[in-house]
Amino acid sequence: MYEKIKETAAWLRERMPNAPTTAIVLGSGLGELAKRIERLKTFPYSEIPNFPVSTVEGHAGELIFGKLAGRDVMAMEGRFHYYEGWTMQQVTFPVRVMYELGIKTLFVSNAAGGTNPNFSIGDLMFITDHINFMPENPLHGPNVPTGPRFPDMGEAYSKELLAKADKIAKKHGIKVQHGVYLATQGPTYETPAEYRMFARWGADAVGMSTVPEVIVAHHCGIEVFGMSIITDLGGMENPMKITHEEVLRAAEAAQPLMSTIIVEMVKSE
Repeated sequence: MYEKIKETAAWLRERMPNAPTTAIVLGSGLGELAKRIERLKTFPYSEIPNFPVSTVEGHAGELIFGKLAGRDVMAMEGRFHYYEGWTMQQVTFPVRVMYELGIKTLFVSNAAGGTNPNFSIGDLMFITDHINFMPENPLHGPNVPTGPRFPDMGEAYSKELLAKADKIAKKHGIKVQHGVYLATQGPTYETPAEYRMFARWGADAVGMSTVPEVIVAHHCGIEVFGMSIITDLGGMENPMKITHEEVLRAAEAAQPLMSTIIVEMVKSE
């Protein structure tokens, strides 16, 4: 796998129009920010050697190199999920490639279901920590020589970046929540009982992505900032029926706020 990572990085390096140190992963319905990037080069995933191909509605499946707020960035418009049938090594393959290309800071975003009764649909949640409830850890297997065999996860999400994001949100009058994100394998949305169980475990939101990427980024020494858009609420007495279309609509409505925060953070990098 490591040889394929280096092969893909070499292929991209030959074609990269810039040398970014900041990368962004845009999840379900969060393509608004991609429109604000001044594109210098775009690669469909299907054209990149060894890359998986995103199959989920709302994920464009493109790797973008360009400028955001005058800064060089690399952005994944669409990610890969364990529930699509990819291995954890394939799901996190792009993050490994990012490291080889010199990425130092990674912004991750997702749409998530809220388990915290104080949350509302459309809230932005800055991720302070996570619970990995997926059936496999992406570091399982031979250790890739980018980090230790047993990495400490005490600060998977950068406190410095979190503090910076809080200041930006306050400056723009954007209401934000802080919370713990729990990752399941999917693809089913959670039952009301599962929502309540996850809340008792200490989770404030639940989704089907992000955690594998963050684990691998942390293993590589990449600083991470994560943000969720709360697109539904579960575990209530009268639970709402959830559809992917409704999740996308809720995510799209909150996109401008998320974009404002990430643009300002990138500008200050």
